[in-house]
Amino acid sequence: MQRNSPNVYVGIDTHAETHFVAVIDEHGRRLTDQEFPATAGGYRKIIEFIRANGNALSIGVECTGSYGAEITRQLVGAKFEVIEVNQPSRDQRRRRGKTDQLDAYSAAEAVMSGRASSAPKGRNGLVEALRSLRTVRESALRDRTATINQIKAMLISSPENVRSPYRSLTTPRLVAALAATRPQRQPVTSEECTRYALRLLAKRYQELDEQVRDLTAQIDRLLKAHAPGLMNVFGSGPDTGSQLLITAGDNTARLRSEKQFAALTGSCPRPASSGKTERNRLNRGGDRKANSALHHIVLVRMRYDQRTKDYVARRTAEGLGKKEIMRCLKRYIARQVFPVLVQTLRLNEQGMT
Repeated sequence: MQRNSPNVYVGIDTHAETHFVAVIDEHGRRLTDQEFPATAGGYRKIIEFIRANGNALSIGVECTGSYGAEITRQLVGAKFEVIEVNQPSRDQRRRRGKTDQLDAYSAAEAVMSGRASSAPKGRNGLVEALRSLRTVRESALRDRTATINQIKAMLISSPENVRSPYRSLTTPRLVAALAATRPQRQPVTSEECTRYALRLLAKRYQELDEQVRDLTAQIDRLLKAHAPGLMNVFGSGPDTGSQLLITAGDNTARLRSEKQFAALTGSCPRPASSGKTERNRLNRGGDRKANSALHHIVLVRMRYDQRTKDYVARRTAEGLGKKEIMRCLKRYIARQVFPVLVQTLRLNEQGMT
């Protein structure tokens, strides 16, 4: 590229099959736009198109976590500055209309004006690996719960001679007993069909339970290998540690401060004072899954950590309620794990692809 190439801003409206690219100059004047296929060849042509139209100061990309994930990776690999852009607001769409071309120009204008300034998540490395495993694990957990609920509901309405052998059995023993039955291969009566269905449900539960245990072991292995500091935090395990890493993201540029991380996890205080009462309440914003992870760490510490037990006793004597004490503990844990998360992400930025 020649040194006298004009400075431009680029916006990309992403979709499953196509990406629309628009280019504007430093004054917001529209220069050119073009649609490309969302394929390996299309990504190469997008990069060539951008370079041919000037020196791109910033590139705004919509949906960097979904449709725009791969083009974001390609642009970052080509040494472009990529900014995550939210979709235009409904108010703006009502005024200007909605087309791929308009959305692409809107993305370019957002980065030029500074309305969009967030670095995109990288969608690779340790965090992406954990996200993939957790996604499958969560669905397996959900389906496993639905399966055991189906088994118990079916037993309630079953004939007494079907239900009686399984009374008072724990879930593992109930599933094992049902899976070991040998019902009719071609059931006819309602009782035979019920026994057949219960065995299939028990087999399904066992398969899902095996998946959950396998995925948990894989997550635990990755965390011990690449995030030992996080695993050493008291109360943190494979489930909570992986969720906090996923919430933090795999781009340390997005974690600008410990206060920002606290807000991201919904652990920063919210004032709820009135008159002579001065207090803070729970923050119901932020990533609720990350807040749940902090909540589980708090529960573990309140039960097994003597320092936390002493803190709870002291704050209770001062007149604080359990919810307020847990809010304070969440904030403390967010402050404690933040530097560990940043260090972990920095060490793994170049270590995993």
